[in-house]
Amino acid sequence: MRTFSIANKTISVFASSAPNAPVIYLNTFSGERQKIFQAAQDAHYPSFTLVAISDLDWDHDMAPWDCPPIFKNTPPCTGGADDYLKLLTETIVPAVENNLAGPPCWRGIAGYSLAGLFAVYAIYQTDLFSRVGSMSGSLWFPGIKEYIFSHEPKCQPDYMYFSLGDKESKTRNPILQSVQSNTEEIQTFYQEKGVDTVFQQNSGNHYNHATERTAAGIGWLLSR
Repeated sequence: MRTFSIANKTISVFASSAPNAPVIYLNTFSGERQKIFQAAQDAHYPSFTLVAISDLDWDHDMAPWDCPPIFKNTPPCTGGADDYLKLLTETIVPAVENNLAGPPCWRGIAGYSLAGLFAVYAIYQTDLFSRVGSMSGSLWFPGIKEYIFSHEPKCQPDYMYFSLGDKESKTRNPILQSVQSNTEEIQTFYQEKGVDTVFQQNSGNHYNHATERTAAGIGWLLSR
């Protein structure tokens, strides 16, 4: 693993030795990156490079636009996704790929929770990513379904993976209650557009088995 910093973000590169291996960019927490890569290794996924970006300002960098707090005593989301995506595509991606064995045959973007929301939003701002993994993605985010239904991505992705825990929508919070219906509607929307996509239902709530769910999504993208 090679680790370096750009703009206070930590970038960890688990590089494949194979030339032209695919690259998956994963926005995540620093404690998760090694576990997710190890899970991928243990499952014998096809060779790929994992780029894990951590030390994110989660409620800012991953949020497409402002959103009030969804729980009492939690911070609001302040829409910094466009700024972070500019940093990712114009600075982080070139810094990573200039040091790989060769240019990747394809790039994917993936994430869990708000990072799963960001992965979907990203394809509407850049054509760099042809595969998307949104694991337990925060597709409850106010306005995101309407945005997706009314905008065209910069480049239609080849493959999209969605997953959700079966208890995630079973909450008293009216905003979060929409997560399952939104995810299913969004996945169906892409399917009808001709994207090869799947919705995977997992057991448990949002906080169960995040590492395993993330690795499973990456595995699906790599298997296509």
